Amino acid sequence: MRILIIGGTRFVGRHVSEAALAAGHELTVLHRSSPDPGLLPEAEHLLADRDGDLSVLGGRSFDATVDVCAYWPRQVRSLAEALGDRGGHHVYISSVSAYADTDRAGGDESLPLATLDSGQDPDTAPMTEQTYGPLKALAEQAAVDAYGADAVAIVRPTYVVGPYDPTGRFTWWVDRIDRGGRVLCPGPAGSPMQLIDGRDQGAWIVGLVESGTAGAFHPCTPAPPWGFTDMIDAIAKAIGADVEPVWVDAEALRAEGIDGGDIPLWSEGVDEYVLALDSSAALRTGLTPRPLADTIRDTQAWIATTDWRRDGVGLDPDREADLLQRLGG
Repeated sequence: MRILIIGGTRFVGRHVSEAALAAGHELTVLHRSSPDPGLLPEAEHLLADRDGDLSVLGGRSFDATVDVCAYWPRQVRSLAEALGDRGGHHVYISSVSAYADTDRAGGDESLPLATLDSGQDPDTAPMTEQTYGPLKALAEQAAVDAYGADAVAIVRPTYVVGPYDPTGRFTWWVDRIDRGGRVLCPGPAGSPMQLIDGRDQGAWIVGLVESGTAGAFHPCTPAPPWGFTDMIDAIAKAIGADVEPVWVDAEALRAEGIDGGDIPLWSEGVDEYVLALDSSAALRTGLTPRPLADTIRDTQAWIATTDWRRDGVGLDPDREADLLQRLGG
């Protein structure tokens, strides 16, 4: 198959790209800047800014298109205009943030979607914590409008983790727990959590492309109930770390000005059930998650090979020590 990936060189898209090549497909990747010459050398690389001129796609046709990086509905429409009817089956990578607040675990893909505040133009609204989800939901609808519901697969992951992760979120926890000792953890310990290894998601997305599967899906595991404390325990066990998790009440942390940037993956108690979704539809269509311990160990090995840290993500060790002393009992 001839597959086009929009944004296929960093993390989520990179794993889709590698899976497509491993499956023997002909791959074209469109991105803004020249990649490392050694990255995806078997693929055709097209350079273009999707917010500008997409004429580089003119005259080309594909059996499938995977859009990893559309954040506004206008970006979905401009891509559809550039491809016309030459894009084939369409896969749009959305997010569970596209959902409105939900008050129960085990929600399926029919949960209500978030809406943009009235008066905001979806094509010009700034990208913020509050607008991200509603704009993703609108971009989903733009894809369905452009290509038809029978030709679009919508992927709504929770936290994508593993090697190449540029967010520093799950990676930070693997690194922090590897350092051992008392570890500040955000309460409550049982807060829902779901993850997916980017490699497993990438291989599954290629399967959706190959089969022309349409619909919305949650590539997220494990099934609820599974929580933050389970993640901490799994990381410590996988890498043999000697740690003492110290659970601090969410209200106490917020009073100290601590947020989800300081403690990665912490939902701050907001709409936690969006991290306790039903993934059965994704599993039925071929999602095959590897053991989390393998993801953890592979992430640890990747940490040793690269500068993975991201400014503004994760507690400074001195700040953590101070909070542990004052709030950790």
